[in-house]
Amino acid sequence: MSALFLGHPKIRYPFQPIVTEGKDTPTPVSDAIEEAYRAQIGAAMEKEAQRRVSESHNPEEIARLEALSVVDLFETDDSDLVPALMARLGPVRAALDGHGGALVVTQASIEALKSGSRALSLILDLDGACVSCGAAPGTLKGIQDDLLTDSEIVAVRFNSAMLDWFDELQRDFVLKHGGVAFV
Repeated sequence: MSALFLGHPKIRYPFQPIVTEGKDTPTPVSDAIEEAYRAQIGAAMEKEAQRRVSESHNPEEIARLEALSVVDLFETDDSDLVPALMARLGPVRAALDGHGGALVVTQASIEALKSGSRALSLILDLDGACVSCGAAPGTLKGIQDDLLTDSEIVAVRFNSAMLDWFDELQRDFVLKHGGVAFV
């Protein structure tokens, strides 16, 4: 049995059946709707986060900080290291800024990569209102993911003392499902 295509035959539409070896396997409508909403909400959150960050920070200063080498900043003990790390954050930066939070570099080291370049291995902590926030596990994952997109950052881990902020349930959750490492 072949599927009826509505539209161009080489374009896959969200609710179009998948044809495999002559059998129709319909895309579950709930999965397609869920993914469409996820993409739409993600885009709206990204746009709102960018708006909030640009209202709070000079875009030229953010661009200057993003262009700096975090390895060089660490080596020279430059005070721009934390602002440069903050400039590399995506939507999670709006949450940190909005709640009076900040990154704290607890420890860092430079690692030589196989490519011959050097990158930072970071152990971070949070400061400000983020210390007691129930959303901290998600914030930590966002920080880690955003910083690891930078070619000069090879590892992001968090200070294990942060685990004391959480009650037992939160601590168990972040350790099992948080997707971040504590040292």
